[in-house]
Amino acid sequence: MSTPANAAQIESIVRGLKTNPVFADLPDIDLAWLADHMEELRLEAGEVIARAGDPIEYLIIILDGEMQVELPDEPGTPRFIARKGQVTGALPFSRSKNFVGTARAALPLHALRLHSRHFPEMLQHIPVLAQRLVGVMSDRIREATRIETQRDKLMALGKLSAGLAHELNNPAAAAQRAAKSLKEAMDNVRGASLRLLAHPLSSEQRQAIVQFEREVTERVAEKSDSHADPLELSDREAEITECLEAHNVAEPWKIAAPLAEANADPKKMEALRVVVGDEVIGDALRRVASVVTIFGLIHEIDNSTKRISELVTAIKRYSYMDQASLQEVDLREDLDNTLKIFGHWLKKTITVTREYDPDLPRVCAYGSELNQVWTNLIDNAIDAMNGQGELRIRARRDLDAVCVEIGDTGPGVPPEIKSRIFDPFFTTKSVGEGTGLGLDTVMRIVQKHHGAIEVKSKPGDTRFLVRIPLRQPRVHVNHDADHEKQEAS
Repeated sequence: MSTPANAAQIESIVRGLKTNPVFADLPDIDLAWLADHMEELRLEAGEVIARAGDPIEYLIIILDGEMQVELPDEPGTPRFIARKGQVTGALPFSRSKNFVGTARAALPLHALRLHSRHFPEMLQHIPVLAQRLVGVMSDRIREATRIETQRDKLMALGKLSAGLAHELNNPAAAAQRAAKSLKEAMDNVRGASLRLLAHPLSSEQRQAIVQFEREVTERVAEKSDSHADPLELSDREAEITECLEAHNVAEPWKIAAPLAEANADPKKMEALRVVVGDEVIGDALRRVASVVTIFGLIHEIDNSTKRISELVTAIKRYSYMDQASLQEVDLREDLDNTLKIFGHWLKKTITVTREYDPDLPRVCAYGSELNQVWTNLIDNAIDAMNGQGELRIRARRDLDAVCVEIGDTGPGVPPEIKSRIFDPFFTTKSVGEGTGLGLDTVMRIVQKHHGAIEVKSKPGDTRFLVRIPLRQPRVHVNHDADHEKQEAS
């Protein structure tokens, strides 16, 4: 592990310090002071430096190798990585006091470390390090924020992708099933047609069959737009079966179901029998039932592909793909598209209530970013209600702005955390839950639009109110100055 400094090691530490840009140009006397108070650290790959909860006591300068920090609830996924040339660990003025995870050497590690008790004396002897190490700390915070934001976005994308995949899978599977059934239905109609052609039919009989077939198939599209009562459908199927049995039609149950779903009229079936005769009616109705089945399958494929197309259109509009970033957006359309993305979760026992002003004006905004706000707030509302309750979406004009209100009937935000919900990295959810987009990010997006967000909460009524101005301030760019800078560079 570490060893106390001696003359040889002091010389080794000085050589190591000269390889790091933070310390390389310091005078020899300053390097000597640091070397006299530092110690070398050598670890094999896999060795633990510190565990979650241990105090952060040392400034660490990595000369070679790699160090990683893993959170207890995310084993195997390093949250922080430090490599050769980086300064990490404790830093002057840093508020970090304890390790949040297990720090270990990912590769054979050679580092220098300085105990934090030497910081006051170090800053007194080498004041230039104060500014430099504060810069290191700022870079570390910036990098940690970037990584956290990227992780949040990936988590949000993962959850939305899973929901969207589920929504797409249902119509895709329905279309696939219908396509497979269509082949069998085509074989059935071919066989029924051949049997029908074997009968010496007159022109009047053929016309009667065609007319009955046309009337029944037209009802297929009509009945698809409404859901028949199961009991009524069962009664109709039984009535048609009795009618077929009365005329000795073989296996009547095979053709009674599609004829009942198409709302075939038994009286017109009887009228057709009178025209074509008892020997023909069975084959005629088999052909009609096969054609009805084909029309139903075609309609099912059409509905399924339309649903897929609607979802693709919704996600494209949701992400503002191939569109300018800052533009006039229709918040009603954006809110509806966001709800489509959550279709899988909203199908449970959640009632969605929409209240949009009919003359709601468009707002100038970054559409895709604003949709992240609606996504997070709706996701929070769904989670708060535990999949059961009422989700309320309202949008109205508020002077020179539009106010969007997203509310739920959940238990509400506890008073003890209400003041902290917009703090960076604050969450009440476990790892893997939520969209991964914290309310602090939501607030930053709203503030980027020069808007405001507030929460009003009590048990059974929680509302997030987002106010977005209709217009964004103009940004004046001095193109001449930019041109001069480019020429100078």
